[in-house]
Amino acid sequence: MGERALRGTRLGATSYENDRNTDLAPRQEVSYTCPKGHKFSVPLAAEAEIPATWECRNCGAVALRVDAEQPQQKKVKPPRTHWDMLLERRSIEDLEEVLNERLAILRAQRRKSA
Repeated sequence: MGERALRGTRLGATSYENDRNTDLAPRQEVSYTCPKGHKFSVPLAAEAEIPATWECRNCGAVALRVDAEQPQQKKVKPPRTHWDMLLERRSIEDLEEVLNERLAILRAQRRKSA
């Protein structure tokens, strides 16, 4: 292409090449069904590992491959809460002692202001 053909074009606007005389990679169509009854197919490369689940194009739910079983759920560690982390640092007796100290300070401040 000459410089005149590129003048006035935007980046990524259109391609001046055509698809003639090109071989596309081998593909396969994989069908999925979502829990709401939507059925759709996804073109994937022939050598690609086929996922058992795919996000539904219509509703966004998790769709299952037509010829696959439900995948096993991974074991997930329960999230550590603030209380769990506090118990790693202090015992219940220590926490009760700190609570009583703070309550005594608050009660003394109330007496002064009253």
